[in-house]
Amino acid sequence: MKPRISSFEAGVLFAPGKAANAGGVATSGLEMAQNAARMGWKAEKVDLRLHHIMLDIHQACVEYGGEDKQTNYVRGANIAGFVKVADAMLAQGVL
Repeated sequence: MKPRISSFEAGVLFAPGKAANAGGVATSGLEMAQNAARMGWKAEKVDLRLHHIMLDIHQACVEYGGEDKQTNYVRGANIAGFVKVADAMLAQGVL
């Protein structure tokens, strides 16, 4: 744990797993959408959609993890993930 804290304090950017791995999960979701619609998208269309998804994830990390002069991507990803789940639960009437 100490090397990570030292790296963070030194200003080294760290992408948390939930944000860094989102590209693979999003690609699987795009593939399922193609299969459900029984259509194939060109690689450029998939890349463009994935690019927008990753930009949204980055923006959420910055929004929720940017209180300091350097974005805390771990905090941003954790808070953004919590907000997304909480909003979904509220929309379903669970909370």
